[in-house]
Amino acid sequence: MKKTPVLNIALSRLIASLGHGDVVVIGDAGLPVPPGVELIDLALTHGVPEFLTTLEVVLCEMQVERHALAEEILDRKPPALAALERLNLAGALGERSLLSHADFKQLSRSARAIVRTGECQPYSNIALVAGVTF
Repeated sequence: MKKTPVLNIALSRLIASLGHGDVVVIGDAGLPVPPGVELIDLALTHGVPEFLTTLEVVLCEMQVERHALAEEILDRKPPALAALERLNLAGALGERSLLSHADFKQLSRSARAIVRTGECQPYSNIALVAGVTF
């Protein structure tokens, strides 16, 4: 059995296969998944798993160079926003870019995969761009 936090086979495989610049989106339960983009569906029920827990586990294994958020998250202020700000200040998320929600959904078309959580707070979505460890 693995010693690292990610036990989900599909999610572990995805992270292990990432190359520099690849995009992974972690989304709430309502984020649409464009045709042709792999969906790793972790959602069990409303709020399970939550967005923040999923993000924190992914960050244990994924090297992140930069990230993107929909600018609407700053207006709606979902519960995860405070933690996102802390992670950003700690350097765990790399450089931040803000996009309109429409542009965020357009960016998700180029993602290697979308990880669907059970989160039901609108705009609880993040696009992570893979970095390198060397």
